[in-house]
Amino acid sequence: MSDQPAILRILDANLNRAREGLRVVEEYARFVLEEASLSESIKVLRHDLVASIPKTIGAALHTHRDSRGDAGREIPNPSDGQRSGAGEVARASAARVSEALRCIEEYAKTIDRACAGRVAALRYRMYELETRLTLNAAAIDRFGHVRLYVIITAALCRRDWFETARLVIDGGANAIQLREKSLPDSELLQRARRLATLCREHGVLCIVNDRPDIALRSQADGLHVGQDDLSVADVRRIVPASMIVGVSTHTSDQIHRAIETAPDYIAIGPMFATATKPQPHIAGPQTLARARSRTSLPLVAIGGITLENAAAVLSAAPCALCICSAVIAAEDPLRATVQLAKVTG
Repeated sequence: MSDQPAILRILDANLNRAREGLRVVEEYARFVLEEASLSESIKVLRHDLVASIPKTIGAALHTHRDSRGDAGREIPNPSDGQRSGAGEVARASAARVSEALRCIEEYAKTIDRACAGRVAALRYRMYELETRLTLNAAAIDRFGHVRLYVIITAALCRRDWFETARLVIDGGANAIQLREKSLPDSELLQRARRLATLCREHGVLCIVNDRPDIALRSQADGLHVGQDDLSVADVRRIVPASMIVGVSTHTSDQIHRAIETAPDYIAIGPMFATATKPQPHIAGPQTLARARSRTSLPLVAIGGITLENAAAVLSAAPCALCICSAVIAAEDPLRATVQLAKVTG
C-alpha cells in the first residue's frame, strides 16, 4: 500500500496526542478534583489504549516517526496560547483525546480492523469520562457552598411548614428540601412553587424530593432521589442540565455506584439511628470518611444529626449537614438553625 507510511505516521502522532492528553486529564482529576475513582478510570483507559495497538503496528510506528519532517509542526494554534484555569486545560485536553481516538480508529481500519474496533470502544469510554469530568466540576460549583441543608416535611413541623421554612432560611440554611410523600399532586406542586419562590428570594437552593415533574413545574433548583427512585442518569434525561441532582446512599457499594454517575451531591446516611426515616443499616461517620477518600463530589451527611453530634460528623469528613427533626420539630426552629449553622461554619 503506497500510503501506508503516511498512515503509520498519522497513527503515531495521534497515539502520542491521545496518551499525552489523557495524562493531562488524569492529573486534573487526581490533583484538582481529587477524584480518585475518575483518576483511576482515566489511567486504565490510557493503559488500555496502549494495549489496543498490536505489537507489529507499534514497532512500525517508531520506524516511521519523523517529528522534524512534520508539515504541521510549525503551524500555530491561537487557541492553545492561554488557558483561564485548570478546568479549561482539562476540558481542552479531553476534547483532543476524543479527536485523536477518532483519527486512530479511522486510519487503523486500513491496516487492522480489529484494532480499529478496540479503539472505537475506547472512544466511547472517553466520552463518558469527559461527561463525568464536566459534571464533577459543575457539581462543586453548584452545590459545593452548601453547609446546612434542611428537610421540610409538614407532619414533622411544630409550626406551619411555610413559616418553618422562613425561619430556617433566616437561621442560615443554604438549601431546603421539600419532602412530602403523600400529598396530592396539585397540593404538592403548589407548595413546591411557594417554597421555590421563597428560596429564590433569599438565594437559597430549593430541592424537591423524588418528583422530577414537580421540580420542573415549580422551577426548583434541584431534585433528590433515593435508591428506589429513578436513577441519576434517567433523571438527567428528563431535567435540564442546570438542575441539581442529588442521590441518597447507605452503603459503600451504593456510594461507589453513585460516584460513577456523577450526581451534584451524594447524601450518605443515616449517620446515627433516627426515627424520622429508620434504616436497617447505620452508615455512620466512618462511611462518610471512606466516601470522602474516594471522591471530591459534595457530600451530605444525613440521619440522626443533632447539635450534640454534628461536630463528630464534620470531624469525619468535610460535608454539608442535612437536618430534619432537630430543626423543624424544635420549639424554636430559628434558634436551632442558628446554632447548627455556627457548627458548620
